[in-house]
Amino acid sequence: MNFELRQRPMNVDRLRDSASTRSQRRLNFKGEGYNIIQGLKAISGAIGFNNLPKDQRQITFYSEGKSYWLHLENLLVATLERTDKSVCYLSSSLDDPGLMIKHPQLKTFFIGMGFVRDYVFQTIETPIMVMTMPDLNNFQVKRSRHNVHYVYVPHSLVSLHMIYRHGAFDHYDTICCAGPHHIQEIRAIEKKYNLPEKNLVALGYSRLDSLIEQAKKYPQSESENQCQHKKILIAPSWGSKGLIESGLGHRLVNELIALGHEVILRPHPQTIKFASNQVKKIVNLHEKNPHFTFESCVAGQESLHQSDIMVSDWSGAALEFAFALNRPVIFCDIPQKVNNPQYQDINLEPLEFSIRKTIGMIWDGQSPVAEIIELCEQKNKNVLHELSNQYVFNQGHADEVFTQFLGTV
Repeated sequence: MNFELRQRPMNVDRLRDSASTRSQRRLNFKGEGYNIIQGLKAISGAIGFNNLPKDQRQITFYSEGKSYWLHLENLLVATLERTDKSVCYLSSSLDDPGLMIKHPQLKTFFIGMGFVRDYVFQTIETPIMVMTMPDLNNFQVKRSRHNVHYVYVPHSLVSLHMIYRHGAFDHYDTICCAGPHHIQEIRAIEKKYNLPEKNLVALGYSRLDSLIEQAKKYPQSESENQCQHKKILIAPSWGSKGLIESGLGHRLVNELIALGHEVILRPHPQTIKFASNQVKKIVNLHEKNPHFTFESCVAGQESLHQSDIMVSDWSGAALEFAFALNRPVIFCDIPQKVNNPQYQDINLEPLEFSIRKTIGMIWDGQSPVAEIIELCEQKNKNVLHELSNQYVFNQGHADEVFTQFLGTV
């Protein structure tokens, strides 16, 4: 689709979280839970949303929580600034910054994670529903009994057929694609399983646009190309065989600190939830070390900009780091994260597998990590920048393309 770009006529008032970066990094293994107060707030939010006149919910965004706000923020703000549509924002997390946005066209509601959310989804009446959540209609969260156009927005640059479950996107009407690989994968899935063709939008990746824009505000790391000691961000994915879950992360942190590097440990929220003992083991050992920082919230972006190198496994954050900041990644050679055992039916190599040696180095988990760090420093950063344009659509303009797409639905 060819779109004509519109200007931004209005500013959106964001009520920023007043918590400091330090408070965001505090360790909390108790989890949010779903207590009575939250349940009552969710019921109140559902009633408030359902009582809205239909013309006040022309477009509805749904966020699973604070971590997903990063992927919806620019798109929501652009919708408010570039269209005259009435917009609703639903979230399953009380600390979601999206719930604090103030704008005359916007209404926000907390609907929780349980039966209240499921009821809202089954009965929702809104022409357009925008989400980052795969597996629509496959589990508890169902398509509405009413006529709703469901739009999927990617929350990662990784491929769609290995890390996500089989059928994860079958019940969406439109898939917004971050890059050419997403279009190829969806079309291949449709052909393989004889599915009707969805509407595909060459969108790009709003999260990447944000990182690139924010990078302009950060000075170049003092250690970059000047000092032997680096700032190294450990940001893996999650799973039973993951970097932290397997115990390899504990050894890696010890080795990096012994080499004199500064280490930022940023586990996936699911790792904190399901492998808290492994995380505790690392934090308890190093929490008083000035060269170690624990970051429990992936919503912040400061650590990405501060770091010279990322260590990851199969996380999509590695692609964001390389493409947005033009910095190398060390990939730990652990078993692939496969949530779809049938992924090989789609004869396409997942991007997160094929691109590893191009944007970084693969570490076997046994050899000295110092050698891999040295090899990473030799990566050509101009090549990394060129790759981002090759693999991601509309860099710097994803939000504009999104609002223009809304006008076609």
